[in-house]
Amino acid sequence: SSFSDFLFKFLVIGSAGTGKSCLLHQFIENKFKQDSNHTIGVEFGSKVVNVGGKTVKLQIWDTAGQERFRSVTRSYYRGAAGALLVYDITSRETYNALTNWLTDARTLASPNIVIILCGNKKDLDADREVTFLEASRFAQENELMFLETSALTGENVEEAFLKCARTILNKIESGELDPERMGSGIQYGDASLRQLRQPRGAQAQSRQQCSC
Repeated sequence: SSFSDFLFKFLVIGSAGTGKSCLLHQFIENKFKQDSNHTIGVEFGSKVVNVGGKTVKLQIWDTAGQERFRSVTRSYYRGAAGALLVYDITSRETYNALTNWLTDARTLASPNIVIILCGNKKDLDADREVTFLEASRFAQENELMFLETSALTGENVEEAFLKCARTILNKIESGELDPERMGSGIQYGDASLRQLRQPRGAQAQSRQQCSC
């Protein structure tokens, strides 16, 4: 069904060429995007997933990694609940840039944004410049979850999005995140809105009001 319990706004951030668009494409289409050019500005995708018995619609904004688009992409950070922070395991340069992306996410989106660090291009292990251990230490120090992914083979791609969504859901359930708060990046989906706000019997008229 098209009804979801929640809607989460996600970002995919990181330097140009790390495979952000390919990760998004692999997650949504379950296939590798062959002819990927640099993203200009922002691309968008959405997918409904099942997380811990709840139906969650992920609205995912894939941002340009190139510096000249930084001012455009920054405006999309507002009200994001989760983010995939992507570097390329074969490029030390993209790994070194992580601190800047992280600062942007936490200052522009929200200090509470749930972030998973993704070391992409895991399939190119022979050309690796960043070790798993080093990156997992960076993740720990900065309170990030961490996975190595491959947009090419699909390894850990869905898991990255789901892990992030699951953490957000846990934080909603524990009261740490409040979907009612402006800019939380979380909305109640149509299914929850009914249960939460409707006195029984008022459901028929609610359908007319809600075109979400």
